Amino acid sequence: MSAPSLAGEARGLSPLLREVQAALENLAFPLALASSVQARGSAVAARAQLDDYILPRLANLDAPLVAVVGGSTGAGKSTLVNALVGRPVSVTGAVRPTTRQPLLLHHPEDGAWFDDERILPSLSRVRLSDDAVQPTDVQPIDVRPTDAQPRDPAQLPRPHAGPGPDTLLLRPTRTLPIGLALLDAPDVDSIADENRRLAGQLLAAADLWIFVTTANRYADAVPWKLLAEAGRRDVLVAVVLDRVPRGVEEEIRGDLLTLLSAENLGHAPIFVVPEMSLGPSRMLPPEAVEPIARWLQALAADAEGRRDIARRTVRGAMRALAGRIDSIAEAAEQEQSVGNALRASTDDAYRDALADVLASTEDGRLLRGEVLARWQDFVGTGEFMRGLETRIGWARDRVSAFFTGRPAPAATVADAIGSGLQTVIVEQAARADEATRRRWRSEHAGAVLLESLPPWRADDFSSEVAREIRDWQQDLLHLVQAEGADKRFTARMLSFGVNGIAVALMVVVFASTGGLTGGEIGIAGASAIAGQKLLEAVFGDDAVRRLTATARKNLSRRVEGLMDKERASFDRCLEPLARQTSAEALHVLAHQLRTALPSGQHTAAGEDA
Repeated sequence: MSAPSLAGEARGLSPLLREVQAALENLAFPLALASSVQARGSAVAARAQLDDYILPRLANLDAPLVAVVGGSTGAGKSTLVNALVGRPVSVTGAVRPTTRQPLLLHHPEDGAWFDDERILPSLSRVRLSDDAVQPTDVQPIDVRPTDAQPRDPAQLPRPHAGPGPDTLLLRPTRTLPIGLALLDAPDVDSIADENRRLAGQLLAAADLWIFVTTANRYADAVPWKLLAEAGRRDVLVAVVLDRVPRGVEEEIRGDLLTLLSAENLGHAPIFVVPEMSLGPSRMLPPEAVEPIARWLQALAADAEGRRDIARRTVRGAMRALAGRIDSIAEAAEQEQSVGNALRASTDDAYRDALADVLASTEDGRLLRGEVLARWQDFVGTGEFMRGLETRIGWARDRVSAFFTGRPAPAATVADAIGSGLQTVIVEQAARADEATRRRWRSEHAGAVLLESLPPWRADDFSSEVAREIRDWQQDLLHLVQAEGADKRFTARMLSFGVNGIAVALMVVVFASTGGLTGGEIGIAGASAIAGQKLLEAVFGDDAVRRLTATARKNLSRRVEGLMDKERASFDRCLEPLARQTSAEALHVLAHQLRTALPSGQHTAAGEDA
């Protein structure tokens, strides 16, 4: 495929890859699930590979190939790099790890490709001169007091920090061919977590791997995890088998080839470096690495071959990315399932609480005890109420005369109703909170979320409920005033009193007798009839029905609002889950990546080395 068509291919893939990038950035995995821990790491790795390799490589398919020299601790990576360049450029030594900052070596004419953030944009850059050697790590200072050393720690000399581990050292060298860069990476099995992370990041950002191992350690588990990933991604890999004793080269090569073939890497060239003593400069003789140098020079000299390798690696990286996104989607699906269960338990608890509160306002339960006593004091004696119960057809003016003849403070009735309603709401909210916590504690992820929630505070909620009830009662006053604004109602309104009429409306709202028993039914029934007649005397039948419906609706809305506030802390725990990219969207993106993969056959570059 020609360079123009490659560029067109890259432009076509860019929007999809940007969409994938945004979807990965919108993943939090907030739940404490085993699958979520792994998925968080996978999402970070997927974003890094997009940023560090796939997007910049597609944008610059003609850029020099980047070959990462990686491998186990003490395998001789830096020694190999120095030998390939022909002079010491990377620190070697017995103290491990020696490679802390990654060193990128390139021909001077290729410098412009690496000065910007074309690859590894998360790493800062430090450019070294052509005659510089990678800075050695700072040695620890001996702080034991001696006669020659100050005893006060404040007087001790401070070490020079040097570049941090997230710094990419750039060094031009004319002994490397144009079109190829070498990247000396930290150990893949380093004892330092940061070094292992960085090594993985560098390998993911490479066009090809030069994997260095030894005759004693070529079967170690950690490197083979990375080699298996290289096989899945179809990365071009060359293996350097270092420090091989004389006479066992073919035996070890054959065993290594069998292992490579099992990981889809049977085509990887194997270069054997025999065991030998290093000179004072710790340099291998040129003939020891001459086959490797020739292989690299052949790759660099073939521009079309370099593009083939780049395309092959991009295809493999995108396939691996699609597979990784599918696994991330499966973890997101598990989180959604657990999150939905936690949310459903919260919904059930607070829905039941709301239903119980509203039922108590409709079945007469609130017209018990204190409320009934205050209402009787307000409207008249129990004997009259029982008499009124048998004479429902009395004229409105007769009822009006009864009420106006028995002035009593309506506030006591309103207070009693408010107190009873407050008790019911607080009790139901407490049950909902406990039911939700009990259900969440039964799920490990829910129990972890609960650790961030404070205990339920009944006093604070009770005060909030009292305010809402007072506001609702004030709403009833406004309803009554608005309905009685017509001049025809003015005299009756004045005789009954706005507060008295509002209290009567409260009684009618709570008037159903479904929740009462025995003598309460008769008393509450008479109470409801008295309130109903009073309201009808002032407003008429239709208006009473409308006022009652409006009052109940307003009360329901306020109680629902209270329950919503109480459950808000649970909902906030699940908000990150609701905001992150869904499993369905991730699966769709993985499918689109696979169908958008550029076609092409695997390159055979270097297979006969």
